[in-house]
Amino acid sequence: MDSAPGGLYELIQRLRLYKPPPPPDDEDDVDEKGKVFSAMGISEAQASLPESFQPKRAAVLICLFVGERGELRVILTKRSRNLSTHSGEVSLPGGKMEEGDKDDADTATREAKEEIGLDPSIVTVVALLEPFLSRHLLRVVPVIGILSDKQAFKSKPNASEVETVFDAPLEMFLKDENRRSEEREWMGEKFLIHYFNFETENKQFVIWGLTAGILIHAASVVYDRTPSFPEQRPRYRLPRCIKGNCTMP
Repeated sequence: MDSAPGGLYELIQRLRLYKPPPPPDDEDDVDEKGKVFSAMGISEAQASLPESFQPKRAAVLICLFVGERGELRVILTKRSRNLSTHSGEVSLPGGKMEEGDKDDADTATREAKEEIGLDPSIVTVVALLEPFLSRHLLRVVPVIGILSDKQAFKSKPNASEVETVFDAPLEMFLKDENRRSEEREWMGEKFLIHYFNFETENKQFVIWGLTAGILIHAASVVYDRTPSFPEQRPRYRLPRCIKGNCTMP
């Protein structure tokens, strides 16, 4: 039986101290003024990028709670089949930042309320993980929140966006069970796309792509250990722009 690591209170205190590690040296870049920046996040150099090359800012909520067996579980959604993008796929609650959002945590909790009826007042935000940059230049910040009282959450999915709300054990994203991967290549670099098969209440789900990648990393942080399989994340980069001329690094 998997259990919440160190108890919920200790977990909250530990995650509040979490600071994303600095990126590897080869993930840094230099702008035309000589400033060093990371390709994984919003930086000084991003402001100088043409609008068409600037990453859109987004956040997702990794909402954790303790299950009946004492295990940590994460709330997930299956997107509506009527959506124009990623229809029918499993995702974390979240979306693009809007003008009224104060920060990434505000974006993630607002979107969770809109999508599944999760009241932000019952979620304790404890950590922000390092951003994930998609190949479509979407900068996604994973926000970890703790739902101390699961009974206080009554799922109300927005039918125009969400088909199903379910939850899964977080630790499954560290295990090599019910998992497969595909090797892909982008800009000459190889990486893995992970697929996790999951069944609950006689329903089958496949958790893959960016969502799976975020959950693998979140589980590694929460449980303080690496997955039992090669992770091999994609390393998408912001364009390099010098005097208005932009090229992919």
